[in-house]
Amino acid sequence: MRIAVLGLGHVGSVAAACLAEAGHQVLGIDMDVGRVRSIQTGQANFFEPGLDRLLQTVLDSRALTVKALDEVENPDAQVAVIAVGTPPLASGGADLSAVRSALGWLAERFPRRPLVMMKSTLPPGAGQNLARQFGVRYVANPEFLRQGQALHDWRRPDRIVIGGECQRDIQLAKKLYVDVEAPFLVTDLSTAEMIKYAGNAFLSTKVSFINEIANLCDHVEADIDDVVAGLGMDPRIGPSFLRAGIGYGGSCFPKDVRALEYASATNGYSCDLLKAVISVNKRQRLLPVYVLRRELGSLAGRQVAILGLTFKPGTDDLREAPALDIMTFLLGEGARVTAYDPVVKQGRCELPIEATITASAEDAVAGAEAAVLCTEWEEFSGLDWQSVRQAMRPPYLVIDGRNALPAEVLRNLGFRYVGVGRGRPTGAGSRWGKSCE
Repeated sequence: MRIAVLGLGHVGSVAAACLAEAGHQVLGIDMDVGRVRSIQTGQANFFEPGLDRLLQTVLDSRALTVKALDEVENPDAQVAVIAVGTPPLASGGADLSAVRSALGWLAERFPRRPLVMMKSTLPPGAGQNLARQFGVRYVANPEFLRQGQALHDWRRPDRIVIGGECQRDIQLAKKLYVDVEAPFLVTDLSTAEMIKYAGNAFLSTKVSFINEIANLCDHVEADIDDVVAGLGMDPRIGPSFLRAGIGYGGSCFPKDVRALEYASATNGYSCDLLKAVISVNKRQRLLPVYVLRRELGSLAGRQVAILGLTFKPGTDDLREAPALDIMTFLLGEGARVTAYDPVVKQGRCELPIEATITASAEDAVAGAEAAVLCTEWEEFSGLDWQSVRQAMRPPYLVIDGRNALPAEVLRNLGFRYVGVGRGRPTGAGSRWGKSCE
């Protein structure tokens, strides 16, 4: 099939590369000339494991062609995939201006109207309105790609959701996934859009829920690791998204939960649960600051090392990353901040200019009185923590914002270790329990 992909960010680049890999003839289009030139050389302008290699393969085979918006002449496609951003507005709603621009461009430039397949995340009901406004054939096909595992998620998805009103268009949309083995769920447009929002909202709720339980564990001297283990054994609950820490971030969870809460409000319904999820997450990322104040007193002149900057491992995405809020707050208190991340280097515009971005974790902790783990990269759990302690200064405070470090190992080395909900109960039967002999 001849397919055009409009928007070559994270979702669009992965979609274009994987569709080309499947044997389709793909034209990737983006208005960012710098991004286009980078992809033309086989280099995505973001970190996603395996993507650059795949891009180079499909470019070499000419299954994928990439052009800037102004370079496209006489476009022709059976399906046009829209994968542009829908960033949050100040109100909490989704900014659909890029989607409208893409639809307008398609309507103007494509003489034979292709089927529009919407990958961008739209509020429930928005797709149907846009399809009527621009007079296009339209299906909703929400994406469920995890950053850091996007290629796997495209090739082996749990499900493929297609929302549409015309059976002919739905069947055409299915042909894009001819090489993928996964169940299809076919529904109407608004329901498909709601599935995407509800999925992210539910996962965000699990994160905020376990963080509330972890905070309570600290008050009652229970251990969140054992609590999570017990919950995860229940098949009705499962272990995923139950790691306590400093909260969720990224381009999806924060944006989509706020957008869904906004959609509920504008439709005359108060979704109090989502408000609580948002509130807990905002509070959670400040926990390291509370601990630093408690343990160090005034933060003015104190050196604090930040380990990990991205919102999660496996990506270079800094959007809504807790580390950025923590760094900004510490700098405002007069602290000296040194930071290290395996894939984020000095010069990123999102980083506070007052912070020092180092070339290694060892450089970041040198001379620091405290270290805060914000991203659970494997590199950090494998550090030589004895050498780290020798490089740091008293009180050798380590705040494990992701509960990813070996607490007892660090305590035995002389660190003042603080996790999230990792209390030390002494009751019988606990792994912390005292001997009854």
